[in-house]
Amino acid sequence: MKIAVVGATGMVGTVMLRVLEERNLPITELIPVASEKSAGKKLTYKGKEYTIVTLEQAIALKPQIALFSAGGETSLVWAPKFAAVGTKVIDNSSAWRMDPDKKLVVPEINGDVLTKDDYIIANPNCSTIQLVMVLAPLHSKYNMKRLVISTYQSVSGTGVKAVQQLANEEAGIEGEMAYHYKIGRNAIPQCDVFLENGYTKEEMKLVKEPKKILRDDSFSVTATAVRIPTAGGHSEAVNVQFENDFDLAEVRQILSKTPGVIVQDDLANHIYPMPITANDKDEVFVGRIRRDESQENTLNLWIVADNLRKGAATNTIQIAEYLIAHNLV
Repeated sequence: MKIAVVGATGMVGTVMLRVLEERNLPITELIPVASEKSAGKKLTYKGKEYTIVTLEQAIALKPQIALFSAGGETSLVWAPKFAAVGTKVIDNSSAWRMDPDKKLVVPEINGDVLTKDDYIIANPNCSTIQLVMVLAPLHSKYNMKRLVISTYQSVSGTGVKAVQQLANEEAGIEGEMAYHYKIGRNAIPQCDVFLENGYTKEEMKLVKEPKKILRDDSFSVTATAVRIPTAGGHSEAVNVQFENDFDLAEVRQILSKTPGVIVQDDLANHIYPMPITANDKDEVFVGRIRRDESQENTLNLWIVADNLRKGAATNTIQIAEYLIAHNLV
């Protein structure tokens, strides 16, 4: 089992390597791939040194699986080239997510859509993954009508430059700016670029992607995405209206039994999800579970997850595990 990690030196790529090591996939050969300027450099995986190769060199090695985290432009050009030599590409960018011919997968929810014919598989947006992990079992039980989502997203979702900007601000250092404004002691109501409808690309991902993953476009979604000065972990305030009424105890029970979801909802002891406690964990955390008293059949939730792990690297690797386990490679 030869596995390539494309973008191995980047923020998500580095986490991918760590998660691969933790989860112990049956890798016979690791192929770290990065830009030409990084080619020839070394990195360490499981105590062994590996030489970083270029995309062309990696294709020549014909890996069974390629985990892509190198940006949308790279994916659009190179994913089809890997697929052409029989490699299963699992792509972490937005390049293929809404392509009607490509699967958008959270394995716990819709892994069953995958077949041997899928050579380019899309990993959803980080905010979408944690959202659908919690909502899928509730939608199955109560049938969602409308979602109102407000996100509070870590600077790590932007990338290394943004993490460095926050660190520089905290240290009182003038440096390169990833954002139009300071992020320390601030909240910026813009994640990604603005579109003609006044929403950002990030907000529209939250509108479109859950419908594709849940294989249902009968519910409506609106979203506001905000960048906040946390170094890791995305949070979401979610208001969901259902067709059917619910019992709060049953909601908590359903979520408690959902694989990959942890309920943290003990108000008496001030226990609820936070980015600082979700950091470096693979689970999705949900709390502040309460009825919306202004509207019938409506629930409020607070959802938190590590955006670099379950929101990116871990989910990508779980797709690879699913392919291997179901003999789809």
